[in-house]
Amino acid sequence: MTIVLDGLAHRFANHFGRQPTVVSRAPGRVNLIGEHTDYNDGFVLPAAIGVETRVAMAPRPDDIIRVIALDIGETAEWRLTDALPPSGEGHWSQHVRGMIAMVRKEGLAVPGVDIAIAGNVPQGAGLSSSASLAVALGMALYHSTGTNLDTVRIAQLAQASEIEAVGTNCGIMDQLVSARGEAGHAIMIDCRSLGCTPVRLPEGLAIMIVHSGISRGLVEGAYNERRAQCEAVAGALGVVALRDADMAMLDTAADRIDPVAMARARHVITENARVLEAASVLAAGDLGRMGALMAASHSSMRDDFAITTPAIDALVALLQGAIGTQGGARMTGGGFGGACVALMPQSRVEQVTAAVREGYRTPAGSEPLIMIERASEGASILSSAQTGSA
Repeated sequence: MTIVLDGLAHRFANHFGRQPTVVSRAPGRVNLIGEHTDYNDGFVLPAAIGVETRVAMAPRPDDIIRVIALDIGETAEWRLTDALPPSGEGHWSQHVRGMIAMVRKEGLAVPGVDIAIAGNVPQGAGLSSSASLAVALGMALYHSTGTNLDTVRIAQLAQASEIEAVGTNCGIMDQLVSARGEAGHAIMIDCRSLGCTPVRLPEGLAIMIVHSGISRGLVEGAYNERRAQCEAVAGALGVVALRDADMAMLDTAADRIDPVAMARARHVITENARVLEAASVLAAGDLGRMGALMAASHSSMRDDFAITTPAIDALVALLQGAIGTQGGARMTGGGFGGACVALMPQSRVEQVTAAVREGYRTPAGSEPLIMIERASEGASILSSAQTGSA
């Protein structure tokens, strides 16, 4: 279903009977390389993409929060004084409740508000629909309270909401690239310092995203288990996080670390090295070497981190075969389904698209969703009461 983002202020007014005072947006993201390294204080190389979530908001004179999710036609209502429901319940409003709670905990004087949400980030594809919602909401809340838009802090609060309210013990990557993305660039993020280094993408580069049709649930999909395994190995090695470890350290500890946990750590350590190299080769326009790094990343996710599926593996092989040596493909996102990302010259898009449509079907038997994306700008305020409506 195509979600219409334009005219959100008008749709807000139709539902709530008044105009919003602020409209904000935040993009989804695709991670080019660097999976499960973010919560290990490591390095990632994502890009913000064109799909996004938009939030329209207006304050109320009381402590009531009213929200409508226009994409699904559902509403929710609660009071600011209501306790946050337990995490892991899975209702979409938990993302909104959590972000408002985090911003209030930060000390911002958030009143009751009316909120309308619309978005076109595919659900369950690993493109960070939840992070884009939280960041867009954070932008609107900061703006509406007259607080300077500290995008790094908004990303941190969005991460805290995902952990505390939703129950996914995630890293900072999704929220930070949604907040800090730059058009035409991937963002190399140091997840310890939160430093963001733009990496200019080669001219004529196409980012293809193919949704496998296998929806994933990170809480149910053993994401938290993987994080616990990584933290246990870091503790056994005597380092703060696996970002501080290398393969020599890991090999010397093989006799006192569970083999499965060893494999998880091996993925993280080698993936960090791949991210650092990928930033250099992409900036140099070396798509052949980038393809090799993406292939190694996927093999590591499959064999060491055990987060791919046979269908995902087949889709990646199909993409790589069609691309040849002019780029690469890998699973992207937390794993257990979702999407694959492929990099290639724009001239290869038509041929690769045809190969995917001919050679892959989702579990439901349909052609997969194929998105041709480019690196886009991060979150922003689209309009306010002072600048007009969007």
